[in-house]
Formats: sequence, structure tokens, C-alpha cells
Amino acid sequence: MEIEKSAESNNKSKNNRDKKMTRKEILEKKKKVQEIIRAAVSQKDPFSSFPTFRHYKKKDLSVYLDSGCGDCLSSPVKQYIQNLLKVNMEASYGTEWPVEEKVKRREMVSSEARYIFVYEISNVDANIMLKLSKKGRCNADGMDDKGHLVAFVHYRFTIEEEIPVLYVYELQLEHRVQGKGLGKFLMVLLELIAQKSNMSAVVLTVQKANMIAMNFYRNKLRYLISTMSPSQMGLQTNYELLCKSFDYEAKAGLQGGEDK
Repeated sequence: MEIEKSAESNNKSKNNRDKKMTRKEILEKKKKVQEIIRAAVSQKDPFSSFPTFRHYKKKDLSVYLDSGCGDCLSSPVKQYIQNLLKVNMEASYGTEWPVEEKVKRREMVSSEARYIFVYEISNVDANIMLKLSKKGRCNADGMDDKGHLVAFVHYRFTIEEEIPVLYVYELQLEHRVQGKGLGKFLMVLLELIAQKSNMSAVVLTVQKANMIAMNFYRNKLRYLISTMSPSQMGLQTNYELLCKSFDYEAKAGLQGGEDK
């Protein structure tokens, strides 16, 4: 009984604090969040802050990472993205895939889309690769001079529940480069980019049928089911919304009933 009274008291206290926020304060908060998003979007090359993440080498895998944006993709790269998405995701979506594929094709070329491209390299001088990265191209053409694409990440800076977040739209690796630590390497980079850009959390969607991905995010990377996820609202869907929060507001607003 005492616990129930305490919880009720805390809820009333929170409601009172919320009511005390004036319209001016609400508008100022929204303006601040929008400014954070604009500043994040203006940073075209994430590797300027994290140069050591340009290369990843482990076992028999040696790759070079580059950045790009959705409205500057070359035709070969668009085709590569579409093919890899189909190979990796069609089974998880099942009968929903034809509709979802059309949605993903529209999303991939948006000006809001930010990319990290992963090129496999062999017998290539690292200095040559570094020179290529300094050309400042916003597209990902020149597949021959950079190597062969083997993976990509599509992410965006956006607002969820009035909180600035980095939303991972896609993390796709070819089967032959999976299981080599590359996926975790890319997610660590995304989390660093998010924090450097003053995002309060990283958010992503996972198909329930994709048990490998669900285990990767939930158990290996410690992502939690978000309050925004349909399952937390009593809805039956084929996916879960996961998140990892970096500050108190995001933990309170996005992480749901799991450990905060």
C-alpha cells in the first residue's frame, strides 16, 4: 500500500511539473531540439571526428569505410543497396516484402539519408585510400578505385517523442563478411556519431522473425525495447523498436519498462 501511495505521489508530482511548463518553455525546447538536428545534419563527414574508424581489419577481412548521402548515390550503388536488402530482408518480411521494398527504395534516396559504405580492399596502399576519402565526394561512385562494396549503413538524425535521436534505418552486411565483428564495429561508430552530434539515443527497428539480428542488438549490444514499440502499446506487429539511451530524458521517455 505504501509503495502504491509513493508511486501515485510521484506521478502527481511529475504531472504538476509538466503543467508548470509554459508555452514559451515548450517552444524553446522544440527550437533547441531542432537546432541540434540541423547541426547534426550539417556535418557531412562523420569520419572527421573518428578517423581511426576509416579502416577495419580482422582475420581475413580488410575494409575501408566512407560516408555518403541519399540524394547523391550513383546508379551502381543504388542497385547494390536494393540487391543486398532483398537478399538479407525478404525472408524476414515474408509476404510484406513487395510493399516494404518500395518503401525502402524511396527512403534510400532521401536527402535526409546518411550512409556509411564499407569497401573490401586487398593489396591497396592505405595512403591511397586516405587520399580518396579527402576528395569530398558526397556520392559513393568509383567502386573500382575504392574496392568492392560489402556492407552499408543507412541512418538519419530525427526527433522521436521530442527527443533528438540517431535512427538506424539499415545495417546490412553481405553474408560472407558477417561474424567477423564488422557489425558491432559499425554500431559502435554510430553510437559515437550520435553522442558527438548531441543525440540522446540510438533507435532502430528489428523484425521479430530475424532472430539473429534480435539477438545481436538485444544480447550483444544491450539495446532495450522502446516505449514506442507497438508491443508496449498492446499492438501485434512483426517488429520491435529498440533503443539505447545516453541521458536521463531519453531513458525516461524511450526505454520503456526495462532496466533504466
